[in-house]
Amino acid sequence: MGSNVDLSVIVPCYNTERFVDQALGSVEQSGRCRMEVIVLDDGSTDGSLGIMRAHAARDARIHVVQKSNEGYGATVNRGLDMARGTYVAVLEPDDWIVCGGYDDLLDLAQATGMPDVVKSSYWRILSNGTSDVTRAHGYLYHRVKTAGVPMRLEDEPQLIQYHPSIWSGIYRADFLREHGIRMLEVPGAGWVDNPFCVHTLAAARSIVYTDDPFYCYREDLASASSARASAQLMVDRWNDREDVLDGLGVTDDGIRTANCIVGLRFLSQHVDGEDESLFAPMARRMNPDLVAGVTCIAPHVVNRCLELAGSDLRAPASHHYKAHLAYEAWWALVNNGPAFLAHNLMLARGR
Repeated sequence: MGSNVDLSVIVPCYNTERFVDQALGSVEQSGRCRMEVIVLDDGSTDGSLGIMRAHAARDARIHVVQKSNEGYGATVNRGLDMARGTYVAVLEPDDWIVCGGYDDLLDLAQATGMPDVVKSSYWRILSNGTSDVTRAHGYLYHRVKTAGVPMRLEDEPQLIQYHPSIWSGIYRADFLREHGIRMLEVPGAGWVDNPFCVHTLAAARSIVYTDDPFYCYREDLASASSARASAQLMVDRWNDREDVLDGLGVTDDGIRTANCIVGLRFLSQHVDGEDESLFAPMARRMNPDLVAGVTCIAPHVVNRCLELAGSDLRAPASHHYKAHLAYEAWWALVNNGPAFLAHNLMLARGR
């Protein structure tokens, strides 16, 4: 399987007529690798399907599948079932890739022994509701010390600590099948990228990361979706992440701490709110010794998590968190410039 196709790109679409033309046009610019593009229309009611079919008519690598609405996870799984490539990738229809991006990832895979996962940094696309678009480096940029060489998740646990960004990489198809890695099938999108991210990276025997960004992620659109996420959804997906680690028998403190940090970020959006009690079972699943050592989350959030868990431990002194904030400001300034630092400060003030 996959002998004639290097890469299967899965594009799950639902009512994305504003952007899908750009997304598919960007994929068509990858030409060195043998590629198929599986575009799945998940019951769109706008003009998306016509745009997909127009691209398929002029590029034989693009295959359009029309289906009833089932949600993001089921749609991606349908694409995984159809995929013939040695590697698979997911492209969101409201994003795009740089010219030749998939070719470059395949080249890196071949140069590093065909790892289970090739992961890259990505471009955060920020428009702030205007016609002016700003590109900023993703969270992992210049943080991964083992870039360019095969590693495992315990070498770089931060790979699961930030945005799941499952689309900023490619996955060896036989590896996914061997481990039965698929998307959760729930209504809508449902943040199913969270457990998929953890499962792929925690199960991988070899991961290769590159700081070269190839994927352009419209963060403004995703931020609007994230703002509507319920506390229960956050708790459910964090528990799914933890279930994956339990199922794989992961005991590494670094990986477990990284997952605790994600849970603490979720809690920080609801701490002292009416939904806060929903996080108590999640807090009780965390190792309090690991939680009490976290310095990248505000101490009052760490302390509230420990209280919800029934622990007497407390967060580190506040100066550790202030040092973290200073480092993040320095990182943003050095890697993305003063305009991006100002953008981050405005977001923080809004919270």
